[in-house]
Amino acid sequence: MGTRLLFRWRKWDGSPHWVHECVYLGSDDWGDWFGQLPGWRSARPGRDVVLDAACITLLPAGEATWTLTRNAAPSLTRVYIDLAWDARWDGPEPTAIDMDLDVVHRLDDRGIYVDDRDEWDEHRAHYGYPADVQEELEARTLVLEREVRADVAPFDDATADRWFGVLHDLDSTG
Repeated sequence: MGTRLLFRWRKWDGSPHWVHECVYLGSDDWGDWFGQLPGWRSARPGRDVVLDAACITLLPAGEATWTLTRNAAPSLTRVYIDLAWDARWDGPEPTAIDMDLDVVHRLDDRGIYVDDRDEWDEHRAHYGYPADVQEELEARTLVLEREVRADVAPFDDATADRWFGVLHDLDSTG
């Protein structure tokens, strides 16, 4: 707990994607949790973002096909689930392949929806995603969307509040 690290994303062909500055928060039955504080960076080729709000990210235990990010206020994006492949620890760093589809819960008129279907369609042809991978991720996306709508753990406020508390405690102790 408290170890700074980078969470590295890549695309299906191995090219670099997002890299997030994080701190390891700990684990629970859902998997491993990471946090980012305001002022920390998330960057990908062509884009560099300095966070204006804290966020926490879950790397699920086992063979993960998604990651969950919960954002604190003032972000209007409450839940952001990246559909992934090969999401796991790679030595001392978490890593995953971004698979384009995202389940998003925004606190505005957009509500809960699946994002980047156009990118999914473009990239599954461009990268040649295997049929079984496509089927698994499309099915997983629908399940995740239902679970976010039902506000069940780990997508609920109680689970997120616990890990935001750990991030706050780490920040306040230095």
